[in-house]
Amino acid sequence: MESRSLVAPQSPAFKLPIANLRNVFRPHDVERKLAKLPGKDHENLRSTYERMLERGPERFQVKPSGLPDMASLYEQLPNFADALDDVKRHVALAQDCCDGLEVTPMLLLGPPGIGKTHFARKLAELLGTGMNLVPMSSMTAGWLLSGASSQWKGAKPGKVFEALVEGQYANPVIVVDEIDKAAADAQYDPLGSLYSLLEHDTAGSFMDEFAEVAIDASQVIWIMTANDERCIPEPIMNRMNVFEIEAPSFEASRQIARNLYRGIRAEHGWGQGFVPEPGDDLLDLLAELAPRDMRRALMTGFGNARLDQRDAISADDLPKAGASKVKMGFVQ
Repeated sequence: MESRSLVAPQSPAFKLPIANLRNVFRPHDVERKLAKLPGKDHENLRSTYERMLERGPERFQVKPSGLPDMASLYEQLPNFADALDDVKRHVALAQDCCDGLEVTPMLLLGPPGIGKTHFARKLAELLGTGMNLVPMSSMTAGWLLSGASSQWKGAKPGKVFEALVEGQYANPVIVVDEIDKAAADAQYDPLGSLYSLLEHDTAGSFMDEFAEVAIDASQVIWIMTANDERCIPEPIMNRMNVFEIEAPSFEASRQIARNLYRGIRAEHGWGQGFVPEPGDDLLDLLAELAPRDMRRALMTGFGNARLDQRDAISADDLPKAGASKVKMGFVQ
């Protein structure tokens, strides 16, 4: 697919210039498909083609203008240092040339709740392309990634098509969350499309089964998360850089909790009513939690402290163990 240079506005958060406009499909292919549609039926497919032509094929392809300052990410995500190092290498390769940013697909492997999806979100913010989340654990259809044939009732394009055709970017971050939870059956392998999507050469002409128009998915930045690698097919594992993410140390967990406290306080107008730094006893308690649970505990703590008209969260403000499991019913 073609690309051309463009000088455009910068991302306010990281000052990432839009480097190129890149075509993610060929309008001629869409026009030909649209012309062959029968006069009746296929209304969903017809509207998809018309929307593609209306929006046009050009999408932004962004990359940093220089090596971004990633110190804050290393501080916020201390157990993801190896994955961050890999991203930094790829960004360095894309500097001082016209090439786009190409990141080898990565698999974040580790126990639940240690921040794998949070890492993916922060990486998408760093690269400036937004994040598209595909949760495989709740997937009800095998064609979630690749779309379903328009011959089927209720068929629609897949998540890859939506990210590229409906989105703004030629190189979005797509997170396949809990890839090990994808349930394959005898009729359709929900991960089957990844065999071509994770290969740079074949991804350049990805065919969504609904639209049946070649889409350039070669610039997509893929992040997979998993708890158990044994459930992932070996050929897919071989297409990714695998990073085993350990739970953060106690000191690293305290730092994560401190950063989260500061972040929540800064994000909300009511945050100015609280002290800038959390107490050591509070950090010690939060460090016992998985990173995923820290924010929920802190929000409860802020709320309880506010109800008591205090400007600091105490240990008693945090939810008690098991307090989130509230049973509801009727009194007999």
